[in-house]
Amino acid sequence: MDAPSKLPLAAGTALPRQHLPDGDDFLMWPPCLQAYGYRIVDRLFATRTIAHGAPRALPRGPEIDVRVPANGRALTLAQFMDSNNVAGLLVMRDDTVVLERYGLGLQEGERWSTMSTVKSMTSMLVGAAVGEGAITSIDDPVARYLPALKGSAYEQVTVRHLMTMSSGLNWSEDYGDRDSHVNRYSRSLVARTRGGVLQLMHGLERAEPPGTTWRYNTGDTYLLGALVCAATGQTLANYMSERIWQPCGMEFDGYYTLECEDGTEIGGSRAGMALRDIGRFARLVMNDGITEQGRAVLPPGWVEAAASRAFALPDDPSLSRHRGALGLVAYGYSWWLDADGGMWALGHCGQRIYVHRRDRLAVVQLAVYPEPQHASPREPDRDAQLASLVRALRRGG
Repeated sequence: MDAPSKLPLAAGTALPRQHLPDGDDFLMWPPCLQAYGYRIVDRLFATRTIAHGAPRALPRGPEIDVRVPANGRALTLAQFMDSNNVAGLLVMRDDTVVLERYGLGLQEGERWSTMSTVKSMTSMLVGAAVGEGAITSIDDPVARYLPALKGSAYEQVTVRHLMTMSSGLNWSEDYGDRDSHVNRYSRSLVARTRGGVLQLMHGLERAEPPGTTWRYNTGDTYLLGALVCAATGQTLANYMSERIWQPCGMEFDGYYTLECEDGTEIGGSRAGMALRDIGRFARLVMNDGITEQGRAVLPPGWVEAAASRAFALPDDPSLSRHRGALGLVAYGYSWWLDADGGMWALGHCGQRIYVHRRDRLAVVQLAVYPEPQHASPREPDRDAQLASLVRALRRGG
């Protein structure tokens, strides 16, 4: 049969095209868009590759079979994944994978949006920069490395303040308010406005003296990433590749989102990484910054300092339900801390990394959780179920 002839087409002819979700509303997507959009962040925003080197396989042990207590039931792992809208679940004991599962169409090697879990990764790069002397002290003023902030309310803020979310700036992290600071920041990324995020941060007003009050601020971690770039003279993606990605034997390239084409990386949100490589990062933290080959990529004591309480979390149940469900009580160097030695990296709508160094346990969850405007009255408490899974794993389940 002859192939169809390629006739000239008139302007405006209907041709097949793929629709992509609206990046302007990235933080307010319903789960149906998240499940697709979190796999294609690099098609919606400018990005820079975190290059992997020679990959090293993860050791694998017998697969665990755990039940998850939830509302008087004992959920199987399959039921837990369905209930929690899980796209990826990885569990490591010691340095060994004991569970690796995928859902919602996610495939091995596909990069999924880290959302804010990358904040905890970027804070580890601060440790690497301190270890090599590029950052003299975490009590240095931010403006020493980012002189563009001179004359702003950030002039008295230190590196430590950025890592511990205590800059004291008036910032709104309300994902449901389209005019909040975090959504204005997000739209600047969609517009790929060079210098747009820094301009937004420069214009913030002071709410409290630096170092006195904890206030979650995604913009602070943008500045932290920009500071690492300025201090090391490298892009954040290249520094991550050199200091963590290649030494840890990551299997796939990752990426950081950029503020614009060939611009500054966004150190606090929406990077793209594969499930197993996030697990390798968790293993590095579990091993106090030392790779399985014995290479120290973080200074001695850095992970312990990151896991130490800098601020108690406000005792306000209206802030975020997940904090209570996960038992979070404090904040360290861009890590959330529970009362029993657990370190948590949390990302928007269900992205979670859990590390318990004493128990030698790491759990990574990639998921889609509905924002309040999309949630039904019958939604399960997904973070309560995740906490229940973690407790079962700690008991040896």
